[in-house]
Amino acid sequence: MQTQQILVSGLVQGVGFRWSTSKLAHQLGITGTVQNLANGQVVIVASASAALLSQFTDQLQHGLSPWIQVTDLTITNLPVKHFSDFRIIN
Repeated sequence: MQTQQILVSGLVQGVGFRWSTSKLAHQLGITGTVQNLANGQVVIVASASAALLSQFTDQLQHGLSPWIQVTDLTITNLPVKHFSDFRIIN
């Protein structure tokens, strides 16, 4: 089990990115949170196996929807955190 903070840049607000991220996380069995930041980025905190987190970040970059344009992902490893589910923070 690992926990990562994923800072996402690009066209990721107002295009369904948080909802799409939440749907993907539920499909993969990943727990954590996703939240818009005031600077236009989105921050994700995700917990799962290393393999699942790798699959998650690959899919975040390449194909949540045609309206979403991810230009950069900055991934930081965090101390392991246990979440009960994956949720959108408003």
